[in-house]
Amino acid sequence: MRLSLSSADLQAWNGDVLVVGLLEGDAAGTITQLEQRFPGLKAALDAQEFKGKASEQVVLTPLATAPAKVAVLGMGKAEQLDLDGLRLASARAAKTAVGRTGRLGLLLPWDGLDPAGAARSSAEAVQLSLYKDQRFRKDTEPRRVPDALELIGLPSSAGAALEPVAATCAGVELARELVAAPPNVVTPSALAETAAELARDYGLELTVLERSDCEARGMGAYLAVSQGSDLPPKFIHLIYRPAGPVTRRLALVGKGLTFDSGGYNLKVGAAQIDMMKFDMGGSASVFGAMRAIAELKPAGVEVHMVVASCENMVNGSAVHPGDIVTAANGTTIEINNTDAEGRLTLADALLYACEQKPDAVVDLATLTGACVIALGDEMAGFWSNNEDLASALEHSAKAGGEGLWRMPLRQSYRDGLKSLLADMKNTGPRAGGSITAALFLKEFISDDTAWAHIDIAGPVWSDKGKGLNPAGATGYGVRTLVNWVCDQAS
Repeated sequence: MRLSLSSADLQAWNGDVLVVGLLEGDAAGTITQLEQRFPGLKAALDAQEFKGKASEQVVLTPLATAPAKVAVLGMGKAEQLDLDGLRLASARAAKTAVGRTGRLGLLLPWDGLDPAGAARSSAEAVQLSLYKDQRFRKDTEPRRVPDALELIGLPSSAGAALEPVAATCAGVELARELVAAPPNVVTPSALAETAAELARDYGLELTVLERSDCEARGMGAYLAVSQGSDLPPKFIHLIYRPAGPVTRRLALVGKGLTFDSGGYNLKVGAAQIDMMKFDMGGSASVFGAMRAIAELKPAGVEVHMVVASCENMVNGSAVHPGDIVTAANGTTIEINNTDAEGRLTLADALLYACEQKPDAVVDLATLTGACVIALGDEMAGFWSNNEDLASALEHSAKAGGEGLWRMPLRQSYRDGLKSLLADMKNTGPRAGGSITAALFLKEFISDDTAWAHIDIAGPVWSDKGKGLNPAGATGYGVRTLVNWVCDQAS
């Protein structure tokens, strides 16, 4: 989709679909301007008792002259409008335009909001809300959608904010495709092939460690999870290096369980075993972020992506409840629950990431149901050992429109991971389960390394779709990571 700012005003803009957002009370007098351009529109709004509330929408089509369709969206109260409100309205505008090709003009009440943030937020919302995955259908449905978006009424200075939109959205869409694909398609080998494609297309460096390589490095926690599957594990390390000197080195680590049966602690009942293809959502997020970063090429920032990919399956070789395994740093772990496998793979992945001597490490994982219970499906929880990193991630998530809430890293809860035989267990008590999961991961972070863990078990998937997220995989985390990395460019 072509993205631009229009120099034309409401009276002069001429395209295929025009969408205008109105606040309650219409203090700007936009209805009067619309009536001048489209006589009879005010009567149509009055007939629908349109007040500008956020749930209201009036569509007029066909019109005798261009644009062929005009939609008026309610935006709610002026004092409550923020960038998230613009995103929701932009997504509604995009869906209104489905069925039409050509140019979509969008005029929203921008006043009082940062023009650059408004431009980027609206453009991302339009593009992402039009996404539809038809890869696995015998016959795809033809779709008519606009091929150009023109934002009306923003200053020309906001135009630069549109430059990263296409790359960021491409990263989100890659993450959505990886999460949504069935587990017989996205396997550990398929993730390695995706990494190879990114390396080839964008000049990234790629290393894939096979099982024997991981054995040589002592990655016993990761390999214990993989041993119940007939599919070989793939430990993936992808690197973006900037053209000039490096001033910051960052690591993005994603949980890469392409299918999680739970192992011998088999997922049963309401455990949604049929949906466990999305247990590689963390790896999809970091893949998507690397796709965008590689295109945007932030200066001075070296980025390492690490994914320890495998399946958690049941066969005669699968790990038993009660087994004790050894991570790459020598830490012994008693596995008291084979369905808490993600943290075992992440243990060795985080150790490997810290070997790269990064200034900061961020891991993303669909790690705990406890986090979903606490925060629902619109917010991810995160834990960090560093205040500056935590603040930066909160800022990046807010700028990207992704819900992120900091959770306590309460050290006293570490006692719940004590084992009678090994250095630690892989799970603690049911209460505070997402906190003990984060404390488990912290054991594998170097003392001098800033680290954050983001649990995306809730927002990785949307059953019904909402706003700019269609039903299914959301691509959560990509925008936050891309913003965080690019904000550190020199």
